[in-house]
Amino acid sequence: MKKFLNDPVNFVDEMLEGIYKAHPAVTYTANDLRCLVSARTKPGKVGIATGGGSGHLPTFLGFVGEGMLDGAAVGGVFQSPSAEQMYQVTKHIDQGAGVLYIYGNYTGDIINFDMAAELADLDGIVVKQVVGNDDVASSVVGEEHKRRGVAGIFFIYKTAGAAAAEGLPLDEVARLADKARLHTRTMGVALSSCVVPEIGHATFSIGEDEMEIGMGIHGEPGISRKTLAPADAVVDEMMERIFAETDYKSGDNVAVLVNGLGGTPLEELYILFRRVAQLLEARGVTVKHVWIGEFATSMEMAGASISILHLDDELDRLVAAPANTPFFQHIAG
Repeated sequence: MKKFLNDPVNFVDEMLEGIYKAHPAVTYTANDLRCLVSARTKPGKVGIATGGGSGHLPTFLGFVGEGMLDGAAVGGVFQSPSAEQMYQVTKHIDQGAGVLYIYGNYTGDIINFDMAAELADLDGIVVKQVVGNDDVASSVVGEEHKRRGVAGIFFIYKTAGAAAAEGLPLDEVARLADKARLHTRTMGVALSSCVVPEIGHATFSIGEDEMEIGMGIHGEPGISRKTLAPADAVVDEMMERIFAETDYKSGDNVAVLVNGLGGTPLEELYILFRRVAQLLEARGVTVKHVWIGEFATSMEMAGASISILHLDDELDRLVAAPANTPFFQHIAG
């Protein structure tokens, strides 16, 4: 293991200390570094909270800021934050209009977020939840509730954050967030493993000439492992599964996110996007919004994911809205 760290036990907290020193727009509450919140509040606005394990930066905490999220509970590397941490974040960000939880479909997160919501209810804070499940590789059609939440959660954050910034009530913000969830599909591919600092070795093995289609962001098994193919062929296979689930018609509009998993150069992500755009254009589908870069990583794993959000006028407006967070800036227009 070659990493820039001190004691692996302190990896997450020292990372957070660096973030707070670099980005004064975020701070923490309850005297707990892992209860990250926005330093700015807006009375009467719906609060939006997320949370999850570290190792996926900028997901989850990197999207706390104007036009997106208000707080994030931070777990250890690939570990859920506690219910108490989520509860403390909830209390801090509630501005009288209720709080929306948005997080990925993982058992530990679900249990702890549910417990936090129960604690918040005792304080009179209304909480609603939207659970991201965009990973088409992790379960079949008809059992979408079993699917993992991966990079496509970015679109849910963006939609809900813009809706809350408009001053919409909690029920409406939750409806729009869930609409983004229902319209988002993601497929990923991994080329290498990653190393959790406290473990000190690769979480799985994969051959130098191999790739795994559909692998999860914690190293969960994918749907097939095969010899690494040219980029266009890899994208074709990934997009085939996304196309199989969404009836794209000529004249439809989409937003595209090509996400690096931590160890893939930006140049390669643009090569992947080139093919994604070609496939969509061949179907008469217009790509209205594009984001390419690292949005949901898996430490230093080499690989990428493709997320497609099928737009309507409502989603288009919200995705296009401005946002300003430590790890993501978007200027409307």
